[in-house]
Amino acid sequence: MSFGSPVVLVALVVVPLAAVAYLAVNRSRVRFATRFMNPAMLPNVIDREPGWRRHLPVALLLLGLTAMLVGAARPRALVTVKRENATIVLAVDTSRSMEAIDIRPSRLETVKQVARKFVAQLPDKYRVGVVDFATQASVSAPATRNRGLVDAALARFAPGGGTALGDGIVTAIHVGRAVPREPGERNKPGVVPPVSVILFTDGLQEGGEVTAAQAVRQAVQAHVPINAVVVGSPYGIITVPRVGGFNQFIRVPADPSEVKTIARLTHGHFYVGPRTANLTQVYRELKSRIGTTHKRSELSFAFALGAVGFLLAGASLSATWLRRVP
Repeated sequence: MSFGSPVVLVALVVVPLAAVAYLAVNRSRVRFATRFMNPAMLPNVIDREPGWRRHLPVALLLLGLTAMLVGAARPRALVTVKRENATIVLAVDTSRSMEAIDIRPSRLETVKQVARKFVAQLPDKYRVGVVDFATQASVSAPATRNRGLVDAALARFAPGGGTALGDGIVTAIHVGRAVPREPGERNKPGVVPPVSVILFTDGLQEGGEVTAAQAVRQAVQAHVPINAVVVGSPYGIITVPRVGGFNQFIRVPADPSEVKTIARLTHGHFYVGPRTANLTQVYRELKSRIGTTHKRSELSFAFALGAVGFLLAGASLSATWLRRVP
């Protein structure tokens, strides 16, 4: 235990001095009484002695004074509390196939709706980052507690390009691990708040600099589970304008095979369809990894309550018990 104002503890010397003064006064009263009465005749005058009850109120008052002085010194102690410095990164596929309308209003718009609903259910102290990937990956919002920034990042998404799946996963891992450490853990190497990635995509990798296998290795090394949500059905179709005013219809079936393997190898969850995905499992899994940390807490209020309790108890007993002493 430490103290914010240790100099106040010097005043504790008053407590033993008060106890000595009380004992001295009590003994002087006894000596004064024996001047006018034979001690052998005392049992004929008083049927019983008050015993320890005479001293209990004073002892309680001294305890209250001690607690009051210790509280004034602002005592502090290290207490164990739950860590809430956790991060979830949304990695969203914004490739051209995500404009398919096999899921209304479209695959990408559905992902936005589900992501917003999930983020709204998270504790305020959780950070949320947003990464989008098409031909390449980019950070739409760093890990932040500002939900407005997250919502604005999701609103800016527009489909187009390929599917740099591995790049998107690696970028999401970097975003999650870039958050500040706990205040009491800044000097501890390797202590990073827990991170989970939620990957929204409709299929296999198409382009990019990082392969899916390389992304999985990085996720495993960083202990970051990739929770994959497959968006779309086998019947997705997109319309591509061509020269001459013609439109080409291209089938873009959702393919869960690769992302399912990614989720399994990184110890994440796998879901088919964003609307039916129970993403609360991701929150429960993340919560189980949060653990605890040590926080220095001031105990002045607790000592103040104790002081009030002792003082009230001493005053109450003094008003009742000592009044009955013959």
